[in-house]
Amino acid sequence: MSILSTEQLGHSYHDRWLFRNLHFGLQKGERVALVGVNGTGKSSLLRILAGELDPLEGTVVRERGIRIGFLPQDPTFHEYATVNDFIYHADNEQQRLIRAYEELLAEPDADTARLSALTEQLSALNAWEYEHHIKSILTRLQITDFSQAIANLSGGQRKRLALAKLLIDEPDVYILDEPTNHLDIETIEWLEKLLTGGQKTVLLVTHDRYFLDAVCTQIRELDHGKLTTYMGNYGYYLERKTEAEAIAGVELERNRNLLRKELEWMRRQPQARGTKSKARIDAFYDLEEKTKGYQANQTVQLSVKVSRQGSKILEIDQVFKGYHGRQLINGFSYVFKKGDRIGLAGRNGTGKSTFLNLITGSEQPDKGTITAGETTVFGYNRQGGLALQGSERVIDVVKDVAEYIQMANGDSLSASQLLTQFLFPPEKQFGLVDKLSGGERKRLQLMRVLMQNPNFLILDEPANDLDIDTLNVLEAFLANYSGVLILVSHDRYLLDRLTDQLFIFDGSGTITVYNGNYAAYKQEQEEKQSKEKPAERQKAPVKPVAEKKNKLSYKELQEYETLDREIPQLEQRIQECTEALSTTTDQMELAKIASDISKLNDELDRKTERWMELSEFA
Repeated sequence: MSILSTEQLGHSYHDRWLFRNLHFGLQKGERVALVGVNGTGKSSLLRILAGELDPLEGTVVRERGIRIGFLPQDPTFHEYATVNDFIYHADNEQQRLIRAYEELLAEPDADTARLSALTEQLSALNAWEYEHHIKSILTRLQITDFSQAIANLSGGQRKRLALAKLLIDEPDVYILDEPTNHLDIETIEWLEKLLTGGQKTVLLVTHDRYFLDAVCTQIRELDHGKLTTYMGNYGYYLERKTEAEAIAGVELERNRNLLRKELEWMRRQPQARGTKSKARIDAFYDLEEKTKGYQANQTVQLSVKVSRQGSKILEIDQVFKGYHGRQLINGFSYVFKKGDRIGLAGRNGTGKSTFLNLITGSEQPDKGTITAGETTVFGYNRQGGLALQGSERVIDVVKDVAEYIQMANGDSLSASQLLTQFLFPPEKQFGLVDKLSGGERKRLQLMRVLMQNPNFLILDEPANDLDIDTLNVLEAFLANYSGVLILVSHDRYLLDRLTDQLFIFDGSGTITVYNGNYAAYKQEQEEKQSKEKPAERQKAPVKPVAEKKNKLSYKELQEYETLDREIPQLEQRIQECTEALSTTTDQMELAKIASDISKLNDELDRKTERWMELSEFA
């Protein structure tokens, strides 16, 4: 039975129907990914289901008492002044006491009697564990200054704050619009485990294919106002979609051939027609309507000329850069070579964006030199997006760069022709920028960068807000791009496919050059950690029994080592069950596998929690 569903749902945007008579149902424990190209109405559908937007037609039916948590693409905090105001609700007794306790602790001369009273109240409500839960989520999402004004937060900080609140509240249904935007890779991997733990009900839109495969067991595609369901992961969805498109293509060609024959017959028909002729005429018009109604999905076409590149590209020599006493780059040197494909890796705030600003000249190093070759042409796709006036027309944004652009095959295209290749039809070209969706704005920004014919391309989080189809085209273009590429992305799939070298930022100023992609680096780090753990235990000094107060007992140590072996085995079994979902279409079997996955996740949560308790003393 659905806990969240719709009845004959319809909604339009700027006088265009996104969908009509749409039926959608979400059952408890389902983890669903909503996919589709930019502009099909995915974000609008999420907002309607979350109760943030009223549909023009139809209704949304929610199970009584259900709590829905919604993470929008661009969160707003109208009635909240500070982080504390947003995180701690006055109507939640535990949260209210925790906030009062934290604020009292921050005072230089805290009232000890008041502090003691709050401590007793927190203990009576078993709120200490809840406080630890809140703090662990906030810390993981890099939220540490609770008195900070929300108005002073960056877009990325606002997104992480909204995600933190949703995870703390633990709703019955998680509705997430691009949850991985502005998160580093380690945090994304943590979020994957959190969402797949227990029997959570999740509906999300994401461009991150690794995240999608790890979290979701069902894909629903919104295409031309209709929903199609695919049981299984993203790889299974792609296979079935390709098959469906091939069948549709064959059927279209057959209908077109038949239409040509029927058209000749119609032209030969006399004015007086009998009953048989009328039936055939009706069939002709039906066939004509079917043929007109078929619309193949268009794809962005990326093919631009790359400026000639000389022998000297870019040289970094002993560069230092810091802010407010914190060193972000400490004596880094590197000489770029033709064909370099480099990914920047590291947690948020470790200096990746600063590094990009240094090499493009928008910031200057404290010490050292950065010298670009005479023929080096930078193309910098910034994470922040386009700084444009909403009243500006789309075509004028492009013409500000150039009226014509030379393509890789030597053709010269006008601004309007190039916009058409990037899926901006004439009505959008002459429309206003503020009517574009987030994904369309991102696509327009990428187009402006490529128009400069760069031979040194820098992409800072290019995947944010792009649909998966456009990402696939971007990947294909970048895979054949002949210039130097620097990529900053939390999308592990993108990093693995497009880079063969990493600059790893550790946050203390050291940048390590690693030869290999992110998957190879991650595997190497995991192997290194697994070897270090036994070695650390062997090196640990043996203390007398009397001093082992805070150490594991022999029995607990055995339990800890057993859990160390069992947890990877459970993760492997969950992965196998998830893959098994895509190999069967039998509903009974699918239900059994889903039930097994839920039980395994519960067991994994329990054992992981116990392992973390024991690891503090191991």
